[in-house]
Amino acid sequence: MKLRIKGDSLRLRLAQGEIRELEARGEVEDRVSFGAGMALRYRLRRNDGISAISASYRNNLIDILLPAALAERWCGTDLVSLSATQALAAGELRILLEKDWACLAPREGEDESDNFPHPQAEGGAKAC
Repeated sequence: MKLRIKGDSLRLRLAQGEIRELEARGEVEDRVSFGAGMALRYRLRRNDGISAISASYRNNLIDILLPAALAERWCGTDLVSLSATQALAAGELRILLEKDWACLAPREGEDESDNFPHPQAEGGAKAC
């Protein structure tokens, strides 16, 4: 799972295995380690009791909740992305969830073997 943070914007990109894990277990989590036992964790969880995508941050964990019905639809179809905004005291937080497509051009050091085939790749297969 890839995490991108820019200003008041969170973007998660999930590979095929992570989508399957979200569907089967109801959550997927990853982390960025900083040494000395410090890490930033980020997690996407399915939740039956909510009606909108939301995010919180506590104890070095970015926790994004996804309504169960929306998670089922996203995991079980070719729907690529989900987006939401969450009101903040000053402004809003933008949340974007995407299925991670393989690149059309090779990138050194990137393992994209579990990414979704890019729709513009010849024959629907990934090009890198």
